[in-house]
Amino acid sequence: MHAFEVLADPVRRRILEFLGSGEMASGEVVEAIRAEFGITQAAVSQHLKVLRESGFARVRAEAQRRLYSLDASGLQSVDAWVGQFRSFWEPKLDALATEIARGKRERRSAPMTGRAGKRA
Repeated sequence: MHAFEVLADPVRRRILEFLGSGEMASGEVVEAIRAEFGITQAAVSQHLKVLRESGFARVRAEAQRRLYSLDASGLQSVDAWVGQFRSFWEPKLDALATEIARGKRERRSAPMTGRAGKRA
């Protein structure tokens, strides 16, 4: 399954958001997703399987528990694809950062008035 097909599903995106905060037991993922989306444990397990098999999540066993964590390898392919478009927005973001810095410098160097410390 292509990375964007995996990410097209809102349940899988939400699971990734949870895993982005740190490792979670499968039961915790199931409860959180069930509460938010109203789907069954089996459906959540299927989404976890898709995330695992496509390189977005990894699982490790700890006694009877299965602990899931984010796997960055799936996100790397997304980043590589998006990377080809960075040239469209990076110059604009750089220009914005320059303007913000210029405004801060101008406010710092503006003379102070005598009333309540307000700048002129």
